[in-house]
Amino acid sequence: MSKKTEQSEEVAWVVGVGERAGLGAAIARRFARDGLKVAVSGRTSARIEAVAAEIRESGGTAIAVPADVSKEADVLRALAKVSELGKLRVGVFNPADGLRAPSLELSGEAFEQALRVSALGGFLFGREVLRALVPTGRGTLLFTGATASLRGRPPFAAFAAAKAALRSVAQTFAREFGPQGIHVAHVIIDGGIDGARLRANAPQRAEQAGPDGLLAIDAIADVYAHLHAQPRSAWTHELDLRPYKEPF
Repeated sequence: MSKKTEQSEEVAWVVGVGERAGLGAAIARRFARDGLKVAVSGRTSARIEAVAAEIRESGGTAIAVPADVSKEADVLRALAKVSELGKLRVGVFNPADGLRAPSLELSGEAFEQALRVSALGGFLFGREVLRALVPTGRGTLLFTGATASLRGRPPFAAFAAAKAALRSVAQTFAREFGPQGIHVAHVIIDGGIDGARLRANAPQRAEQAGPDGLLAIDAIADVYAHLHAQPRSAWTHELDLRPYKEPF
């Protein structure tokens, strides 16, 4: 069986997909270009179907699987649908609740929801992806982190707590399942992403950043593809990405 034919049976499942000009969509497109079938998941059916349709129009294979990763039943149902597409080889967890609020105005409900999306969602998604990968002794599980994964600052108490918890989940999975042949990696996005969300909500930031002052979504997606392709003798667990002029 040729490498190309073998790849055509493999599936990348990307959750946390929104706008076509967003990171989740870019990651899905990148794996499709490598010949993998792609399943894209998010909470908005119209958005993920638009991403899947774009991949199909470019000659790839893609399906849209609506799911709320903070709900266990949704994750289980989505995995069953993804499994019909082929053999799962890559899982990418990209959701985040980017809630920002002064700490004294932050409700317990909102704080808990942030944890449910990132920490609980990351655990549920990762657990089910690992259950599919471990019997084969190979595959990749990738988590999208943020500057907040490493330190908290106002007005991001909920976001920072959730991202820090997700990082711990990723570390735990890496230590437990790396020796079983599963590559688990955590990618810290340290800077603004040049995508639909930032350009809609903070267009002035994009203008002030100047050329290459924001993280290009396709450049980030290339790193995810590289992580999946790394030989197991030299795996990366965690790396950080930022624009060349981003302070750190």
